[in-house]
Amino acid sequence: MKINKDSKLNMMKYSSIFLLILMCILSCDLDETQEVVTLDNLVWADEFDIDGAPNPEHWNFEIGDGTDQGIPGWGNNELQYYTDRPQNVKVENGVLLITARQESFQGNNYTSARLTTQNLFEQKYGRYEARIKVPYGKGYWPAFWLLGNDCDVNPWPACGEIDIMEFLGDEPTSVFSTIHGPQYSGAESISKAYNLENDRFDTGFHVYGMEWSPNRINFYVDDVLYHTLTPEDVDEETNGAGNWIFNDRPFYIILNVAIGGNLPGNPNSETVFPQSMVVDYVRVYN
Repeated sequence: MKINKDSKLNMMKYSSIFLLILMCILSCDLDETQEVVTLDNLVWADEFDIDGAPNPEHWNFEIGDGTDQGIPGWGNNELQYYTDRPQNVKVENGVLLITARQESFQGNNYTSARLTTQNLFEQKYGRYEARIKVPYGKGYWPAFWLLGNDCDVNPWPACGEIDIMEFLGDEPTSVFSTIHGPQYSGAESISKAYNLENDRFDTGFHVYGMEWSPNRINFYVDDVLYHTLTPEDVDEETNGAGNWIFNDRPFYIILNVAIGGNLPGNPNSETVFPQSMVVDYVRVYN
């Protein structure tokens, strides 16, 4: 039987469609095994709706300048003394205020606050997000981040760290996300910046998110995916020396405002105090 050119083209077209359908059928379970998906089952949240001290069922305070923890200056030559005073941390008008002040206190010239969910809420995998407005000026270093829950017995960086949002106060158009682990910590950490066009992070709220699965971590600003990390990335960045340590322990949440140190550098004469990191909410999904 002779087949004309149009018939051949039609046969090729329908064959291609059939193959696509077959491939879809054979891979229909991929959605169930995706490394990262958009997660929407809310499992923990603080909306900061009640004025006063932060909810003690959600948050602990870390107190001091790091000396009692064995890391004076919090390992970075920072200048602040963390307190639980309302002058430094409170909930007011539907938001959490973490306020850094220039004042003499316990031998330090600055005060601030650092809140954690250690032993109160810890989770492995999921989506973590917070809506935050940051302060501005040289020396400010606000952050929204996670630490592995075994750091007390498995010292940093072996316990792991996931920085969802860090902001250097004198770089108002940029934030960055980072992971730390063995052979990729501190100055050798794996990090990427996200830059705003025609806007600044200190002039309004933005949502900072992270989705974490056994072999992938995605970082977002306002639902824009800008940074993805996998075990292969760690292997490449460390020339095979680093291990992916984000699949064997829960992590807990930290919110803080640091002042000065090796990073981001110390405040200067133009830095205004007091200023606050303003947190509208923190939410966790799985």
